[in-house]
Amino acid sequence: MRPARPLLVLLLTLAVLVVVVDQATKIWAVAALTEGERIPVLGDLLGLTLLYNPGAALSIATGMTWVFTIAAVAVSVIILRISAKLGSRAWAITLGLLLGGAVGNLIDRLVRDPGFAQGHVVDFIAYGSWFVGNVADIAIVVAAGLVILLSLRGTGIDGTRESDQPAGAEDDVPDDVPPPPVPPSGARGETA
Repeated sequence: MRPARPLLVLLLTLAVLVVVVDQATKIWAVAALTEGERIPVLGDLLGLTLLYNPGAALSIATGMTWVFTIAAVAVSVIILRISAKLGSRAWAITLGLLLGGAVGNLIDRLVRDPGFAQGHVVDFIAYGSWFVGNVADIAIVVAAGLVILLSLRGTGIDGTRESDQPAGAEDDVPDDVPPPPVPPSGARGETA
């Protein structure tokens, strides 16, 4: 099944937009901010702090950068394969955000120091004293929220909803069970 062309275009356009904004803001952050110095934006709630993150969110697993590189490539490939089933605008947006976020951070891992597939991700948006992230991270978190919402609503990637199933339809009935036989005409319970 081929995805509806406008939905695939939406997914890819959104992904490219996320990557462009993510990379542009990271270039700005590296040029304008001093590593480790905090600039308050909304008091203590939101600020700007340049960090180079070798790990995942919250700097978890800092010695395993190559694993996150492989994971980002795998996520990107899976999204592109899933896009063949797209039939929902909401899923196109969700997957576009997720793909853009994954590729945005993947670019850092591929091209930034200390080297190929081990690069540190540029983070600069400080959320209180909890963590520091970037635009790609925001796209990934929004996509995760949308995945949860769409799943709770029962919306499939192909656009179908669980409520679209006819009443009384059973998922556990095998497809290979033949329908009951139809009696020949004249034999509808008539007795001689």
